[in-house]
Amino acid sequence: MNAVWMLLACFLFATMGACVKFVGTHFNIGQTVGMRGLVPALILGSWIIWQQHSLYSKHWKSHLYRSTAGSLSMLLYFAAISSLPLATAVTLNNTSALFLAAILSFRQPPPRAVLGALALGFSGVLLVLRPTFMHEQWLGAACGLASAFLTCIAQLNLRELGRAGEPEWRTVCLFSMTNTLLALPLAILQPSSPVQASGAEWAFLIAVGLCGGLGQLALSRAFGRGRAIITASVGYSTVIFSSIYGMLLWGDRISLLSGLGIAMIIIASLISTHPAVWLGHNAEHAD
Repeated sequence: MNAVWMLLACFLFATMGACVKFVGTHFNIGQTVGMRGLVPALILGSWIIWQQHSLYSKHWKSHLYRSTAGSLSMLLYFAAISSLPLATAVTLNNTSALFLAAILSFRQPPPRAVLGALALGFSGVLLVLRPTFMHEQWLGAACGLASAFLTCIAQLNLRELGRAGEPEWRTVCLFSMTNTLLALPLAILQPSSPVQASGAEWAFLIAVGLCGGLGQLALSRAFGRGRAIITASVGYSTVIFSSIYGMLLWGDRISLLSGLGIAMIIIASLISTHPAVWLGHNAEHAD
């Protein structure tokens, strides 16, 4: 059942990305990210008040680091979506698993399989970038990779919060509130399209928040009820859903080299984060 929850999360996140791309010509990045945080914050906030829960946490530093890194990552991710083919932006954001493995490798001697996976994954990044990128898309590529690194930082703090027993509703609500607050200056100061948005564009903007919030809840349910490695494996179907959206809605075409690069990134990410790889390596060193 956890695989079904993960597929639902991936579909919702891919749909969110498609909505972000739709509204990019009518709303600026700050407004889009702000709505991504505002909708879940209002829904969860209402539920928290109704249940008489508290947002206070003694682990406020971890919440601060997780929410700030995650919010900045989302700003960069949405910027990448606005300037790149949808599947490419999603793939670059998913290199967060490679950054996570690289950081863990600095903390302890990594398994050879992880070193090989890192080489494979970042070679895949070069294949994704090189064949299809025009000069003006390199800024979007940099935003995509930077968002992946910040996602990695957020995930490390999220893991600490999970180990500390922090409830998911508090973590998601604080993250959504931080999204809204950090995006507010950009929403006000950044120029937006002079073309007035229609009711359909506003509906797509609200859908960014709904799909993002529901996807996050489905993601939490998936990881909470099943084996992490199986769940993570299914998680890369976001790239597939995004590729379908890109081809159907914007006529995006993935070249053979780019497709190979995407496959290399996914395989490398699964290898580098597979628990068996690290557990077996640690057991050898313990002996």
